[in-house]
Amino acid sequence: MDDDEPPETEIKDESDTETLPVPASQNSDETLYCEAEASSTVEKEKPARESSETDLEIEDTEKIFTTGQKELYLEACKLVGVVPVSYFIRNMEESYMNLNHHGLGPKGIKAIAIALVSNTSIVSLELEDNCIMEEGILSLVEMLRENYYLQEMNISSNHLGLEGARIISQFLQRNTSSLWHLQLSGNNFKEESAQLLCQALSANYRIKKLDLSHNQFSDKGGEQLGQMLALNVGLQALDLSWNHFHIRGAIALCSGLRANVTLQTLDLSMNGFGNEGAMALGEVLRLNNSLTYLDVSSNDISNEGAARISRGLEYNEHLRGLKLFLNPLSMDGATLLIMSIKRNPKSRMEELDISNVLVSEQFLKMLDGVYAIHPQLDVIYKAVQGSSSKKTIILWTNPLKLIQSYTDQQKITVLDFFQSLNPNGTMKMPVGEFRKAMIQQNKVPINRHQIRELIKKMDEKTGMVNFSYLKSPTS
Repeated sequence: MDDDEPPETEIKDESDTETLPVPASQNSDETLYCEAEASSTVEKEKPARESSETDLEIEDTEKIFTTGQKELYLEACKLVGVVPVSYFIRNMEESYMNLNHHGLGPKGIKAIAIALVSNTSIVSLELEDNCIMEEGILSLVEMLRENYYLQEMNISSNHLGLEGARIISQFLQRNTSSLWHLQLSGNNFKEESAQLLCQALSANYRIKKLDLSHNQFSDKGGEQLGQMLALNVGLQALDLSWNHFHIRGAIALCSGLRANVTLQTLDLSMNGFGNEGAMALGEVLRLNNSLTYLDVSSNDISNEGAARISRGLEYNEHLRGLKLFLNPLSMDGATLLIMSIKRNPKSRMEELDISNVLVSEQFLKMLDGVYAIHPQLDVIYKAVQGSSSKKTIILWTNPLKLIQSYTDQQKITVLDFFQSLNPNGTMKMPVGEFRKAMIQQNKVPINRHQIRELIKKMDEKTGMVNFSYLKSPTS
């Protein structure tokens, strides 16, 4: 049911189109065919089929008719016995559909799946927290066999469990849909589910972005995932945060990562890698040539683990972002990390997040030496011991006001200023190159903290900054 609307007892077809009967024994691609622009119903002969591959069908005894998508959805709601969701009706021609937390249940999902079989508009579908269970996921995968337009789907927190994992696994093994981004967070997946999903993903190269966070995978699941990663050549982003990987699972995962050649973004935060897992990660960073972003926040990694990760950073030429937030690191561990980057002239590191570590003025001097070699780098730490509040206020002066003041004097626009930093003269620029250009320019006095704020305003979350976000610089 639509959470944003009051309960609706009935939604009538505004065109008063008569509800027409359709048969039960029809294959879904025939039965559920509809023309989005149709304003009236058109009779269609019943093809000879002995069986049906899906149950997403509108049942009756004599004829099949095509109809508009709204009318199709309303008819489906009547047949499965649910109240139509007005938000879905209003937005079924948009590319993005957000039905999170609508309490749809398996029947509500089935009605929506029927309507989506012939929908050519919706590209991204959000269905988080709708208690759809196994029956609902079955309706969705049946729909995906017919719909070649849907590319992103979020079915997190839907109580899918082992049977849901089995249905998804079977779908992924014969996947011919256009789906490339799948979110399965918080579905009570355990070790048996990991085995099923990994079996499918070992041969499925269509899924590029996968979220398996907030599940219950532990060391056995880590072994399954490691084996999958060694074989998979499709995944580019994987979220395994908030699971239960410990030493054995961590080592197995890292074994797979050493052989993986496509994964770029990996979130392992809120697990239990420890220092032994950190040692395996260090070996991954030494050998892996694809990872660009790694999050191992809150993994019980101490200074000893940081030393092991540092050994990999000395050789790594691809990693750009490393998050070690909420690990028991001190300034000694932080020093090992930044010095390993300094010793690597080919390092492409752009962001190191150690934002729970309190540092000293001496650390900042060492950091300046690292910045001199790698101006694209930004190290995020908690604070400087003994820094005054007055200095902090100066540190955070609005950088856009400083830039606006300069551009006013030069009688140019803020956009002109930013575009002058880009060799291509375009409105977009890689984050690391932008940070380096801002540090090296001498027109506006600006520090790394202020540059960080600029990047937050302009970052597209794709590794690129977009200057067009600053058309209103004082906002």
